[in-house]
Amino acid sequence: MQDDIHAYGRLGIVLSMAYPSCMRSEESYVQALKKVLVDPFFEVVELGSLPFASLKASVPLLVFSAHCSFIYSAHSLLFSRKLNINSLVEEERREAVSVLKAGLDEAYALGAEEFQFLSRQYETGKEDAYLEALITSTEEVCRYAASKGSMPVVLEVFDHTIDKKSLLGPASLVRRYAKRICALHPNFGIMIDCSHIPMIGETIDEAVDPVKDYIRHVHVGNTLISDPAHPSYGDMHPRFGYPGSENDTEYLSAFLQKMKDIGYLVPGGRNMLSFEVKPQASEDSDLVVANAKRTLLAAWRMVR
Repeated sequence: MQDDIHAYGRLGIVLSMAYPSCMRSEESYVQALKKVLVDPFFEVVELGSLPFASLKASVPLLVFSAHCSFIYSAHSLLFSRKLNINSLVEEERREAVSVLKAGLDEAYALGAEEFQFLSRQYETGKEDAYLEALITSTEEVCRYAASKGSMPVVLEVFDHTIDKKSLLGPASLVRRYAKRICALHPNFGIMIDCSHIPMIGETIDEAVDPVKDYIRHVHVGNTLISDPAHPSYGDMHPRFGYPGSENDTEYLSAFLQKMKDIGYLVPGGRNMLSFEVKPQASEDSDLVVANAKRTLLAAWRMVR
């Protein structure tokens, strides 16, 4: 495409992935956030629960002063407490839902545009039972979000067997889940991530076509799954073209082509496309972000 990709959607980035140093101190967090906000390439920044209480006043002011918006990811709330929203133990499931509701409170208080979460562990052979538990939890979260305002609720599809080992997961399960939730809750949608597709063992078409009607957010990134002993193995989001990894310019171009073909990226569109990339070992965050931007532009030029 010769058209500017910014004319087809809003570009964003996951802050704590691109700049892991932001979690060290309030000053480091603000410095990293400003690097994103002063860059006109980005219109959206994706944040988790703020790591320092003092940021609750400053972060929205910084984001809105830059004429940007931000997303609230609740993933860390579940990871940090090892909570499972699709647990078959009712007390554990309710605790996870309660934590997500508290996250929604924070997201609304901060002025976030969207709320994200993910499914968690499961036992092989019991996928149907875990799916029902996830549906119950999701409906509670969607109802709670709707009771407070109009913020969309989005579930991110992760790997199923390699790293996070989330229930969702394979496109067949995602479709069953999304079809039921979206039929009752218009504030709900699915997020797909092209870095997770190789980990699930699906092609782009296999991962996207069954769920294309439910996609509300898209991540782009990379993964390394060729060597389980490698320190970057799994859901580590190395830069595009990282040695031994799966995704580079041609793969990203094919994924962008698919997003255009299904109508997610359209002229004048405002759907979000966010980088989830992370420096490996001693790599420099700024260079990894530059890699992502450069690769995206090169991939977009190959789109028809």
